[in-house]
Amino acid sequence: MIIRNINLETVCGITSKLPENTLPEIAFAGKSNVGKSSLINALMNRKSYARISATPGKTQTINFYNINEELYLVDLPGYGYAKVSEQEKIKWGQLIERYLHGSKQLKVVFLLIDIRHKPSGNDKMMYEWIVSQGFNPVIIATKLDKIKRSQKDKQIKIVKEGLGVLPGTVVIPFSSVTKQGRDEIWELVESQFLNVFACSND
Repeated sequence: MIIRNINLETVCGITSKLPENTLPEIAFAGKSNVGKSSLINALMNRKSYARISATPGKTQTINFYNINEELYLVDLPGYGYAKVSEQEKIKWGQLIERYLHGSKQLKVVFLLIDIRHKPSGNDKMMYEWIVSQGFNPVIIATKLDKIKRSQKDKQIKIVKEGLGVLPGTVVIPFSSVTKQGRDEIWELVESQFLNVFACSND
């Protein structure tokens, strides 16, 4: 994907009405410190377009990035940050659920998991939640540069088993430092999701 132009087109908070977009939407979910903003910046080929907060749990909105007037990258609020009140967590959960259930253009959800650790209870809950909304999420195993190359396969197995993924689930290891995995993510989006959208509108 050659990025020609980017526009942060819509920012939706808890009380906002979700946009009725006509372009396909590619959503990204993950816990607060998993590297979601870094991934989105890497995909957009920008250093700091998606703001990387020093304070986890800061993103409280759904952000819609219009890419080339062809698709939206949708940044969902991070989950699982301990210092956020239970009431806030419930509100964010309702916002995410409203989007997953209500978007007519959502083609795929990428769920980000830290490759270094066994998935948390919140990670497993989010995975099952996405599946319950009718999606088979693609797993992005982030922070690949933080482990030895020899550990990669073992850690991917731990991620898969920890989430209890469906057979055939795609797992893409990713590093925001080396950008490994970036092209693979775009290739998957372009081949499996954008083409489906384009064909359905011929």
